[in-house]
Amino acid sequence: MVELIRTNDVVLIGYVQSLLEAERVPNMVADGHVSVLEGSIGAFPRRLLVPGDWAAKARRLLTEAGLANELRDA
Repeated sequence: MVELIRTNDVVLIGYVQSLLEAERVPNMVADGHVSVLEGSIGAFPRRLLVPGDWAAKARRLLTEAGLANELRDA
């Protein structure tokens, strides 16, 4: 799995997931359930991951959507 985005912004994560799912790019959010342990204060960022063989397509989709500045380094 390749990390595309790491953020505390749950709205951004949801938006990116919807973009990827619309193009049938498999993805998952890691650390999403940490909020239960942290008391929902947003101290721990969530990570959006895609399989390695889908990473190039996912990066292209997010760049085209104007989210290139949110992408983690390859």
